[in-house]
Amino acid sequence: MAGRGPAPTGRGGRGSNNGNLRVIVAESVDQPDLPDFDVQIEIDGEMTYQSFDWPARTREWWQMWADSPLSKEFTSTDWSELMDTALLHAKFWSGDTKLAGELRLRVAKFGATPEDRARLKIQFAAADEAEDRRDRRKQGVRKPDGDDPRLKLMG
Repeated sequence: MAGRGPAPTGRGGRGSNNGNLRVIVAESVDQPDLPDFDVQIEIDGEMTYQSFDWPARTREWWQMWADSPLSKEFTSTDWSELMDTALLHAKFWSGDTKLAGELRLRVAKFGATPEDRARLKIQFAAADEAEDRRDRRKQGVRKPDGDDPRLKLMG
C-alpha cells in the first residue's frame, strides 16, 4: 500500500542520513480563509460558471485544523498544501468517494491520526503534566509525587 514505511534513502544504502540534517528558520503564518472561486458546470448543454460552495463539513474540518496544536507552526506552504487537501475533502463529502485514498495520504502527512503522529514522531504533551514536570525539574525534584502508584513498586 502506498504511503507506508520510511522514505528510501536515495543512495541504495541502508540507514539514515540524520547527521546531515539541514535546519532552516521558518516563520509560521496564520491560517488563511478558504478561498472563493468559480467552477465550470454544464446546465442544459451550456457551459457556465457558478460559485463553489464549501460543504459545512469541510468548513468544520478547516476550523479543526486552525484549532489544532499541530498547525501552530505551519508555514505558508503547509497551509497551501492543506488548502489543496481541503478541496479534496469537499469533493469527498460531496460524494466523490474515489478520493478517499488520496485524502487519507494527504492528511497523514499533517499528523491527523495517532498512528500518523507516531510515524512522524509527534507526541502531544498534556499541558498540566508538562508544566508539573518542568516545575519539578526547575526545583531539582526527581522522585515521583506521593500519589504516584510507582512508589508502591519502588517500595
